[in-house]
Amino acid sequence: MHPRCEVVARYLLPIFRSMVAKELIEKYKFTQVSAAKKLGTTQAAISQYIHSKRGYKGTEQFADILPEIQSLANETAKTIATGKTDTEDIVRKFCELCTILRKKNKL
Repeated sequence: MHPRCEVVARYLLPIFRSMVAKELIEKYKFTQVSAAKKLGTTQAAISQYIHSKRGYKGTEQFADILPEIQSLANETAKTIATGKTDTEDIVRKFCELCTILRKKNKL
């Protein structure tokens, strides 16, 4: 038995980061290095997210909530690109998603 936060940290957070990274690079033309700095990770991690080597493991089991994660990822990427957020704001947004999903019994 795993606490919900452990499941979220192990599976959903990498999916979220991957989606944000892809959005920053594809839509907002960030470099991997600049995306890594904004997300508080490494360029190597961003490369793995971009090439779906990290972040998409086990997404089948979360197929019903992927649209909600994608929506938040798009919103987060936009606020990062416009300079209206910092790392703490990103963490808070993700925690809000977790809370919403728990309330909807989707975790």
